[in-house]
Amino acid sequence: MGQAVEQTVDEVVHSRKKTSKWYKNWKIIISIVLILITLIILGMSYYQANHFNANITINTIDVGGLTADEALAKLQASNLKNEIYIGDQQILDGQDRLMGLSEADLPEVEKLLKSQYTFFPSFKAEDFSLLPSEQDLYRSKVLKKALEQELVSMNETLEAPIDSQAILQDGKIIVTESNDGQQYDIDSLLESYDNHDYTSEVRLEPIHLLPIKEDSEMVKNQEKKLQELLDHTVDYKVQDQVHSLKGSDVIKNATVSGELKVKVDPKDLQAKLTEINDSQSTLGKDFTFKTHSGSVISVKGKGYGWALNVEKETAQVQAAFEKGESSTSASNIYGNGWSNEGYGYDTLTNDGIGDTYAEVSIAEQRMWLYKDGKEIFTTHVVTGKRSTGEDTNPGVWYILYKRTPYTLTGSAVGNPDYSVDVSYWAPFTNGGQGFHDASWRGNWSSTAYLTGGSGGCVNVPPGVMSTVYNNLSVYQPVVIY
Repeated sequence: MGQAVEQTVDEVVHSRKKTSKWYKNWKIIISIVLILITLIILGMSYYQANHFNANITINTIDVGGLTADEALAKLQASNLKNEIYIGDQQILDGQDRLMGLSEADLPEVEKLLKSQYTFFPSFKAEDFSLLPSEQDLYRSKVLKKALEQELVSMNETLEAPIDSQAILQDGKIIVTESNDGQQYDIDSLLESYDNHDYTSEVRLEPIHLLPIKEDSEMVKNQEKKLQELLDHTVDYKVQDQVHSLKGSDVIKNATVSGELKVKVDPKDLQAKLTEINDSQSTLGKDFTFKTHSGSVISVKGKGYGWALNVEKETAQVQAAFEKGESSTSASNIYGNGWSNEGYGYDTLTNDGIGDTYAEVSIAEQRMWLYKDGKEIFTTHVVTGKRSTGEDTNPGVWYILYKRTPYTLTGSAVGNPDYSVDVSYWAPFTNGGQGFHDASWRGNWSSTAYLTGGSGGCVNVPPGVMSTVYNNLSVYQPVVIY
């Protein structure tokens, strides 16, 4: 029994020794495993920190598994085809050139490496864009300019979009229909080009020019502008009369630009101003004239008179409507003056002749001078020679200028080249008829003009010519009948 106990004790001791040895071995194994795992993790972490993940591309170039230096070297050796596509259509084939990256771009590559870092290897596909620190002048300047020129050329053969617009047509505001076109929006495509990644192929989504639509704010503003035009009134003053011209009455057709500037078709406006001119102007018309005796006669306007230059006046009133001005006054006046000037516009009394004028009666061979409506002088005269057809021209004229003394030159029936000195000269026709003294004349009778009259002038007795001359003023009307 003692031997059995001793044997049992030995077995227990031996078992304990065996267990202790096994435990020590596993501690060593675990330590080794942990060291290996740590080394693996450290190695993997170092690798991940210095190499791109498997499916990483830069500018579509595969840099998976490469270091920053290796990736930059690969990018520098990569070729750019510089082909430009719009949608699936290639429109430009540029020069093949190496990607313009340099050692100065390494920090950016390292930033990309850091940004894609994952502790464990990742197979997620990701493409990064990297622009060279030094501008690629071919890509940014030359190729872009070629793209712009190609787009311009293409647009020349493509249908342009048609904008909707509000217009005034035959007195009514209408909105025209818009229509989509095929032309490209060059500015937007060039902007897309500038923002495109630095890749071998440049693929741009098609961007077309869009028309202005019927419900756009622009068209609504055009409608509003045209309605304002129709409602607008311009007070047009001609002499002392003011004509209130309402847009809806005198404007039937108009357009509005993109800047909301109104453009009026002047046709109907010109018709209205022609009507005003016909009713008020005096040029070439008959003047109603009350003679010294009280008789009322009609005398044709000749040199004296005025008219509106309707074309210029239309442009002036048109501008007033287009600018929204409320009034304008006539300023483009013409007539039979030497420089096409008109006279009498500012004269409102006595049917436009005024109250200061000279009156000559061929039948009575007499003249009268009036100032402010009152007769201030009268004298007998001799007018143009009736027998030779050299009559003084009847009509309403005006004093062109005055000279004292003066030498008259010209021609007359039977005297093709004459020259005579006079003390006073006041012409009233462009053809050379006027008032002057005639010291050579002996016959001053009331019938002298029939066979012994002048060459067309009004001869005034020398003794009173100074009075006549001093009471005549330049541009003063002369009524001859």
